Amino acid sequence: MPKQCKPKIRSSEITPESLYVNRRHFIKSAALAGSGLLLTTGCSGATDNNEQAGSNLEVNKFEDVTSYNNFYEFGLDKKDPARLSGKFKPKPWSVTVDGEAEITGTFNFEDIIKPHTIEERIYRFRCVEAWSMVVPWNGFPLGDLLKRFKPTSKAKYVSFETVYRPAEMPGQRSRLLDFPYVEGLTIAEAMHPLTLMVTGLYGVDLPNQNGAPLRLIVPWKYGFKSIKSIVRIGFTEKQPRTTWSEAAPSEYGFYANVNPHVDHPRWSQARERRIGSGLFSEKKPTLMFNGYAKEVAGLYTGLNLKKYF
Repeated sequence: MPKQCKPKIRSSEITPESLYVNRRHFIKSAALAGSGLLLTTGCSGATDNNEQAGSNLEVNKFEDVTSYNNFYEFGLDKKDPARLSGKFKPKPWSVTVDGEAEITGTFNFEDIIKPHTIEERIYRFRCVEAWSMVVPWNGFPLGDLLKRFKPTSKAKYVSFETVYRPAEMPGQRSRLLDFPYVEGLTIAEAMHPLTLMVTGLYGVDLPNQNGAPLRLIVPWKYGFKSIKSIVRIGFTEKQPRTTWSEAAPSEYGFYANVNPHVDHPRWSQARERRIGSGLFSEKKPTLMFNGYAKEVAGLYTGLNLKKYF
């Protein structure tokens, strides 16, 4: 196995896991006691199966979250992002906002995040190849950011684009995908309070391999919707193109909702295995919308989720 490059974070800056878990329990208790602290756990009201939704599961280890990644800009193997992202420079950073909004332009990273309170949210995060993690993300609701730009009534969708730097991102020099990576959500999905603009994990800034310095998390969708290293956000009237739905439209649809009743053409999506639990650990049933059905099913009323996958 190739030697992995470690994230540029001193070990002294990483909260010991035992203290972090105790801190989580304290914050959660405080929030339940009415202190006003906001912590959204993985279950987030999905109480039909708390273990699957994440509330009774310990968060994955820092090493799990930072060494097993899909980030094709750095390579095909899940170890490649940690191994090959050392030359990537996430600072300075800017994000361009354009399209159907009253306020558009290019904004420094600091201006993007400055007005927002960075919150901790524990999400059960699932990738399409039948594996999942419970990840402590740090960020703020995407909708809070989007409202600042005053989208017009024509803004039906939100598009996103990853930075294009083939000199720093060796995977972009391949012809595997049509880079730069692009993704999109409906405006309702983007404004949903569970949709998170992420700036860190486990109490530290995002490592390069996890999408530094700014990425998306949509916890009821498959991982490929959670675009990394974002440099552009656009408000559009028409459904935007997305990288995977163009590369393999029979396998990856625009919506990408976790639906255990719709198999991927090459594998079943009905069961999954937690990362870090061991190769021979028991798989468990995948929940509709990744366990967040109570919160998000209303976004898709009347939509055939087997056709619009």
